Amino acid sequence: MTTVPTPHGSERNADETDPQIASIREHATEYLDRAIAMRRQLHQWPELGNDLPITRDTVLADIEDLGLDITLHESTSGIAAMLEGSTPGPTILLRGDMDALEMPEDTGLDFSSRVDGCMHACGHDTHTAMLATAARVLSERKDEIAGRVLFMFQPGEEGHHGAKYMLEEGLLDVGPMSDGTESPVDAAFAIHATSSLPTGFVSTKGGPVMASADRLVIRVVGRGGHASEPFRAIDPIPVACEIVTALQSMITRSIDVFDPAVLTVGRITAGTTNNVIPETAEIEGTIRAVSESTRSKVHDGLKRVAEGIAAAHGCGADVTIDYGYPVTTNHDEFAAFSLGLAAEVAGRNATVRLPNPVMGAEDFSYVLQQRPGAMVFLGATPHTTKLSTAAPNHSNRVFFEEDAMTTGIALYTAAALRHLRPAG
Repeated sequence: MTTVPTPHGSERNADETDPQIASIREHATEYLDRAIAMRRQLHQWPELGNDLPITRDTVLADIEDLGLDITLHESTSGIAAMLEGSTPGPTILLRGDMDALEMPEDTGLDFSSRVDGCMHACGHDTHTAMLATAARVLSERKDEIAGRVLFMFQPGEEGHHGAKYMLEEGLLDVGPMSDGTESPVDAAFAIHATSSLPTGFVSTKGGPVMASADRLVIRVVGRGGHASEPFRAIDPIPVACEIVTALQSMITRSIDVFDPAVLTVGRITAGTTNNVIPETAEIEGTIRAVSESTRSKVHDGLKRVAEGIAAAHGCGADVTIDYGYPVTTNHDEFAAFSLGLAAEVAGRNATVRLPNPVMGAEDFSYVLQQRPGAMVFLGATPHTTKLSTAAPNHSNRVFFEEDAMTTGIALYTAAALRHLRPAG
C-alpha cells in the first residue's frame, strides 16, 4: 500500500476511494457526447501553426456561456480563460493544444479532414475538446474550488512555439482574485493522447518525460566537375555520406547510454543529374536529448565531426543548429500527484509509471520551466487493436478512440479540484 503526496504536501492513501472522484467521472460522462461533437468538428477543419481562426471561434462558442474571464492573445490564436472559485487560493493552469499537422488523412472516418494536406494526427482535437468540456464541468463545481483555474488553449505546438509566445504575452502574469486576494499560478497540468497505450490508460513519470528537439543542417562544400573526372573535382557526396555514418558512431561511442540522445538524418540533397559532380551536398536532421548537458555535448560533437571529416577531404562544412523545444521535465512531486490521481480516476490497473522518457518533444516544456507541474499521456487505442501494429501519432491512419476522452475530462477536472481543495 503506497501513499501519494498532494501538491500541498499532505499525504493520502492511494488505495482509498474518494467519493468526489466517482462524481467527477459521472459528470465527465454526462458531457462526453458534447465533447465528441466538438472534437469531430475540430477534426474536420484542422488548422496549422499559430493562426487558427476557425479553431479559436469553435472554442469560444463552446465556452461562451460559462462566465469565464477570457483573454484573447494577440501574437497567436491563443485563448486564456480564467475560472474563479468560491474561496481564495492559488491558480492552476490546465493546457490543451489546438493545432494540426501538415499531412494527408487516410483514416476513412466519417468526420475526416476536409482540408487538403492537413490532419489532426496527434490528438490535439481531443485535447481541446477535453479541456473545453473540463471547463464546463469545473464551472458547475466552482463551489468546490479554493482559488482559480486558468485554461490555456494553445496554438502552434507542432514546432511553432505557441506556448512560448503565450508566455511572452503574459500568460502567467495573472492579477488578484475579485476580492483582491493574490492568486498566483503555482501549478500546471497537461494531457497528451497517445496510440502507445490502450484506451483509458494513463502514464507519466517524474523528471525528463519528453526530449528536446533541434534541427541540424550541414552544408558540405566541395568543387563541382565532370562525373568522369572526379580527380579534377572535390566530390561532396561521399563526404556527406561519411559524415552521416560518423555521426551515428559519435552518438553510440561518446554519449552515455543512461543519458541518451538520438540523431537522425532525414534528408540528404545533392546534385542535378547523373554526369555532374555537384559543388554542394546538404544534410538535414533532428537531434533529441533528455538533458541539457547531453544536448550541448551532441551539438559540439556534430560540429567537430562534420568539420573534421570535411576538412580531411578538402571540403568545407557549414553547420547550422536551430534550437527547438527544450527537454520537457515533470516536477517529481506533481508527477507523483498525477500518478496517484490517475490511479483513482482511471484505475490502478490502468495507471503506468513511464519507465523512460519519450523522445518526441513538446512546447509545454516552456511552461514547466516556469511552474511546477506535469504532463501525462492518455491512451486512446482500442483494446481490440494490438499496440504493436496500431498506427502511431503523426500517422496518416492514426485513430484515437473517443471514449478515452471521459478519462481525460475527468483527469483535468480532478487535477484542478484536488489541487485547489478548500482547507478542512
